[in-house]
Amino acid sequence: MEELEILKGILNSYPYSIVFVDNEYIIQFMNEKAQSRHKDLIGKSIFDCHNEKSIQKIKEYYEEIKANEKEKFVFVNSKNQRVYMQGVKNEKGEWIGFIERFEQNLQI
Repeated sequence: MEELEILKGILNSYPYSIVFVDNEYIIQFMNEKAQSRHKDLIGKSIFDCHNEKSIQKIKEYYEEIKANEKEKFVFVNSKNQRVYMQGVKNEKGEWIGFIERFEQNLQI
């Protein structure tokens, strides 16, 4: 089994949407959960999906993540999902982008 196949399988097994965005803010990967809700976004700017205020926040949060290397809670969206951003580095330790993760906010 190839490493790429394994990694895609792992990401597709998550019960929430995962979107990988590169340093140029282009969507490079979406797991199956994310693709089931948002078609045809791979290869497009993440900014196409956000308003001006959100665009500024995304840039600000990514810089914050790179500075402190910690995951960032962004907000709870209108679908009651908790949205997080997490920085991603390559094997050389260089920043290559970030993931946005949308987790269902459980009601207790």
